Amino acid sequence: MDKRLLTRIIVAAVLLFVAWMMTKTFMMPVWAQLLVYLIPYLLISYDVMGEAVEEGIKERNPFNEDFLMCVATVGALLIGFLPSAEPQFPEAVFVMLFFQVGELFEDYAEDKSKHSIKALMDIRPDTANVEREGMVSIVDPKDVKVGETVVVRPGEKVPMDGKIIEGSSSLNTVALTGESVPRSVSVGDDALSGCVNVSGLLKIRVTKSFGDSTASKIIRLVEESSENKSKSETFIRRFSRVYTPIVVFLALAVAFLPPFFYDSYVQGLVTWGYRALSFLVVSCPCALVISVPLSFFGGIGGASRQGILIKGGNYMDALAKLSTVVFDKTGTLTKGVFAVTAIHPETLDAHDLLHLAAHAESYSTHPIASALRAAFDGATFKDLTLNNDGTPRGGDLLADGCRLEDVQEIAGQGIRASVNGHAVSVGNDRLMEAVGAKVAECRKCKDIVGTTIHVAVDGVYAGHIIIADRVKDDSREAIAGLKRLGVRRTVMLTGDHEAVARSVAGHLKLDEYHAELMPQDKVTEVERLLNERTEGTTLAFVGDGINDAPVLARADVGIAMGALGSDAAIEAADVVLMDDKPSKIATAIRIARRTIANARQNSTFAIAVKVLILVLVATGLLGSLAMPVAVFGDVGVMVLCVLNAMRMLRA
Repeated sequence: MDKRLLTRIIVAAVLLFVAWMMTKTFMMPVWAQLLVYLIPYLLISYDVMGEAVEEGIKERNPFNEDFLMCVATVGALLIGFLPSAEPQFPEAVFVMLFFQVGELFEDYAEDKSKHSIKALMDIRPDTANVEREGMVSIVDPKDVKVGETVVVRPGEKVPMDGKIIEGSSSLNTVALTGESVPRSVSVGDDALSGCVNVSGLLKIRVTKSFGDSTASKIIRLVEESSENKSKSETFIRRFSRVYTPIVVFLALAVAFLPPFFYDSYVQGLVTWGYRALSFLVVSCPCALVISVPLSFFGGIGGASRQGILIKGGNYMDALAKLSTVVFDKTGTLTKGVFAVTAIHPETLDAHDLLHLAAHAESYSTHPIASALRAAFDGATFKDLTLNNDGTPRGGDLLADGCRLEDVQEIAGQGIRASVNGHAVSVGNDRLMEAVGAKVAECRKCKDIVGTTIHVAVDGVYAGHIIIADRVKDDSREAIAGLKRLGVRRTVMLTGDHEAVARSVAGHLKLDEYHAELMPQDKVTEVERLLNERTEGTTLAFVGDGINDAPVLARADVGIAMGALGSDAAIEAADVVLMDDKPSKIATAIRIARRTIANARQNSTFAIAVKVLILVLVATGLLGSLAMPVAVFGDVGVMVLCVLNAMRMLRA
């Protein structure tokens, strides 16, 4: 389409020049000049006239740019037939020609924006190597079923989400996360669609269908982001719906009212009719309607390059106004990888205490449960006592194969289960209080920072295990970066103990923290912070998008951290960070503010130039230059605004 339009522009320009030379060389009547100029005019305007008829008349929207441009140029063609009027045939063709040049620039900018995002997000391969009956076949990824095995050779893209069952390699995740450093993977690790296999051969068992894969969801997310309009975009559209009719009626007033004060109404109509036509040309709001959404489209594309997926321009507005950022702790500011750092038994020895806790947590997916199981399975902790032959030593309670029954996970408290007929409770202070176990004061814990996991057997306190999480490498810099951007309040909410929360908050220099919170307590705290924020500013909650879905939904902006491959995070959050770096939050804010500034530059420049030209045209100060200047006020301004908006692709 762009090539055909470019060809028409070139041919029409040549025919316009030929027509102008003919009218200058030969004495021709007005009607003959019209016929000569109609050839380039119809060549360059037939599609615009078609759009004007369809949208302006059939859809009853006469104030669209195509309809206004047709009215202005047809008027310019006809004005020369009025008595004593100078023909405006070249100007009419030139206006339409320049209008189409602007359309070409618009198409080019939109194509470039879409191509940039498509090139970034075109991470789904067209084929997949699927292993069936001992043979490897090349098939369409849509035909691969969950449970089948795909083979990914070095240099190929992973076609679908799955788990590695054979081989080891490095995966380049730059298309998903923006990070250029490959990730090492081996048997048992997850492999996400869109990653590029760098080195070894991998066999991957498919866990998600092609349409539900990470790559497909990300592409849909970027494509649908244009549906969520920002306040700036919606304001511009509302403004243009009011502004354009006002200017059109002003143009009619300019054309037909001043001639009443002339001795000859027709002579006045020639002068003021020309100004009214120029008025119509400059009134088109295309610079605003096109460039402002293009700024947001470019900003969203630029952010996706950094592994930041923003679900719409409205969230750009909210990000730019952030004054409060609230963080979950585990998995957001910390790595969420827990390890046992101390075991303090009371009625059992260290080995039995850990054995009980790990056994009760057998079916839990919580990171703390994983840490307990890993510590016991490894049997390397220095406080564990083993038999002389190196086998685990079990007490009476752990005899007979550790029969596990009636497992109950209590949100915000821990696990209760029956082990060999004994009631075993593993969790926090609240759980111990609920089962009637009196927690013993621990003198050894004064210098140990971590999460304390208490264990009770049949309502009697048996001891506790301390588990610690590690702060992410760039969390401290992330908080400092937010402060530099003017975020006035940084808050951490956690269900962890007071001592742990205090230690992490102090290390990261957070403004405040709230510990030992139940899931519903986090929502209450966020609502309090929302009420306390300054008017005109926004609040963001940053979490893992799975356990924090209610809080993500309640905040002005929900930001999912470390959401690589997390379905719940992609669904719940407004902004998705595709890696584990909290520093990307500051990057998202900077991109959002640049995008808003770019859109404001375009709208301010376009409105200011149009108003100035309208005044100059109406007062007659431009004289015969009114039409060329009006063309610049419409198409020229649009081209400049579009070029400015395209800068956002490099965000």
